[in-house]
Amino acid sequence: MLSEFKDFAMRGNVVDMAVGIVIGGAFGKIVSSFVSDVLMPPIGLLAGNVDFTNLFLNLGSAGHETLAAAKTAGAPVLTYGNFLQTVVDFVIIAFAIFLVVKAMNNMKAKEEAAPPPAPPEPSAEEKLLGEIRDLLKTR
Repeated sequence: MLSEFKDFAMRGNVVDMAVGIVIGGAFGKIVSSFVSDVLMPPIGLLAGNVDFTNLFLNLGSAGHETLAAAKTAGAPVLTYGNFLQTVVDFVIIAFAIFLVVKAMNNMKAKEEAAPPPAPPEPSAEEKLLGEIRDLLKTR
């Protein structure tokens, strides 16, 4: 059973998938950082000094001025600012994956459209054997 598991785990597709998952996780962190640290601050500045991470809707009866105060008080809140950042993360990741898949499909189409390679030229020995065969057929 252990050898079967080893054969399964070491098969090329499983290893490729594991590498893809690790790289995808790292890529997701990079995109999240890009969105929260680089992209959203200028958008928030253009929207009138809005910090998207602090946008929330208080569902409780008590008024809380900040998200931190509402969370400390245990008030029910909808943090739609975080949701907006997550949506932007998703759009960027989806677009990046689209570009990668499109590039792979283009490479695959070029490979399929290329003419098949010409068969190799027979060696001198094969040519000579062919001539001998043809001579023997004529006798």
